[in-house]
Amino acid sequence: MCILGSSGSGKTTLLDAMSGRLGRAGTFLGEVYVNGRALRREQFQDCFSYVLQSDTLLSSLTVRETLHYTALLAIRRGNPGSFQKKVEAVMAELSLSHVADRLIGNYSLGGISTGERRRVSIAAQLLQDPMDLTSVDTQSKEREIETSKRVQMIESAYKKSAICHKTLKNIERMKHLKTLPMVPFKTKDSPGVFSKLGVLLRRVTRNLVRNKLAVITRLLQNLIMGLFLLFFVLRVRSNVLKGAIQDRVGLLYQFVGATPYTGMLNAVNLFPVLRAVSDQESQDGLYQKWQMMLAYALHVLPFSVVATMIFSSVCYWTLGLHPEVARFGYFSAALLAPHLIGEFLTLVLLGIVQNPNIVNSVVALLSIAGVLVGSGFLRNIQEMPIPFKIISYFTFQKYCSEILVVNEFYGLNFTCAPEGEY
Repeated sequence: MCILGSSGSGKTTLLDAMSGRLGRAGTFLGEVYVNGRALRREQFQDCFSYVLQSDTLLSSLTVRETLHYTALLAIRRGNPGSFQKKVEAVMAELSLSHVADRLIGNYSLGGISTGERRRVSIAAQLLQDPMDLTSVDTQSKEREIETSKRVQMIESAYKKSAICHKTLKNIERMKHLKTLPMVPFKTKDSPGVFSKLGVLLRRVTRNLVRNKLAVITRLLQNLIMGLFLLFFVLRVRSNVLKGAIQDRVGLLYQFVGATPYTGMLNAVNLFPVLRAVSDQESQDGLYQKWQMMLAYALHVLPFSVVATMIFSSVCYWTLGLHPEVARFGYFSAALLAPHLIGEFLTLVLLGIVQNPNIVNSVVALLSIAGVLVGSGFLRNIQEMPIPFKIISYFTFQKYCSEILVVNEFYGLNFTCAPEGEY
């Protein structure tokens, strides 16, 4: 069967409706029968699947890993050997065995060919045991028009044929049979919530670890930002007249203001691809979108902790801040919080807004506003107008700044220049 129509005529919407991708949105007219049995709307997703026109895959995973993780998300029962056998069978059926251990790749990093990527997308759908598999390909306008003319000729001839009348009679007869074949639904024995979360966490982490540039950037970008401060300040002093207080306040202001931006850059760079994958797989019923967001949030924690420790270890002791190990720990924890909040806030907004540039601007404005209103570095919070004073209690910069100020200034003795050095 072939579905034809001009762009915007509703081909994809029809397939989305039949496969249950539209959920509860919209009003559906018509009936769907499988083996003579009428399907309810909520059963569509459990019976139909189709391969989207664009292939949305994680570039740093191999073909075998991509299909193995899909099997783990779709099927509960079975030992590791049974999962592997099913993956190997699907790869053999679609002629993917020879590229099983090659990375998916992308347009800039190479990888498997476009045709092989398409077959991987089909294999991922087959692993979910769908009854029907349809591939959408609407590329060339000229090809659409020419194909449409030919199909209309075939359709006109077919409607007049005896085969068509016989088929329609068989369909009507099937509806009235007392004993009807069972509907071949997809497997309903899917893994539990925590099992799926564990699979998603392993998949996201492996995909990141394979991307060496992303790992290096995530670990060192805070340090690169801090190196500028090191060269600019070199080392804080205890002489008030030589900037002892001003230098410390300026450093803390930069630390609190800059760390959310590095977290934001991580999310803007890494999460959109994962969001595209989760949009597709959640519509297929493999998991809920919040599970992918939680898996991403969990997988960034160890990287963020290590990145903050590298940054703090270099900057804290080189700048000569309060020389106590406990103070260093408080300093690192106080900077880890805004870094994570910046990334998680971006993550939540990216789940709502599709445009990363808009999210980038919104998070930047919120960070600037939080520093101005909540940190107290620009103006004492107690002297602000009451509305700003109330807002400051809802900013993370207020609490991070208070911790850093007390941590650095408590117990320090500052001096003035000796007489005659003014």
